[in-house]
Amino acid sequence: MIDLQINGKPHSVDVPKDMPLLWVLRDVVGLTGTKFGCGIAQCGACTVHLDGQAVRSCVLPVAAVGAKAITTIEGVAETASGKQVQKAWLDVDVVQCGYCQSGQIMSAAALIQRNPNPSDADIDVAMSGNVCRCATYVRIRAAIKQAAGGKPEALQSIGPAIGGSAS
Repeated sequence: MIDLQINGKPHSVDVPKDMPLLWVLRDVVGLTGTKFGCGIAQCGACTVHLDGQAVRSCVLPVAAVGAKAITTIEGVAETASGKQVQKAWLDVDVVQCGYCQSGQIMSAAALIQRNPNPSDADIDVAMSGNVCRCATYVRIRAAIKQAAGGKPEALQSIGPAIGGSAS
């Protein structure tokens, strides 16, 4: 048995120690908001917080979690940064297909938590591992700036899209 603290609640799971945390969350605990994307920690869809740090759960063996607190998209609104980011996501209407959004929100909330006033460069670094196939990067940046500043961000004033130029 492995004991985990997920979204403030204890969970004991009987799984192999090398099972990725993503599959423990989705298949064993039943928290399906964290998504499988690439399976190699490159797309960010599986992002969760481990003691407040954004990590890729698809490659993290459950045994490596130890006593660290796990926060998923289902629990991030219990944090101040998570609540701010989720509100901004809705205000700015970020979501298109929505598949990457739980990972995007988790990365953005971790950024706001450690840096309440991020620059464009800070946002670029924090969000660089999160891929959005719908290319909502301009709205993602606007939502992060709104969450940080607490006021609506004009989409026209946003600089280059996160993730570089479109081809």
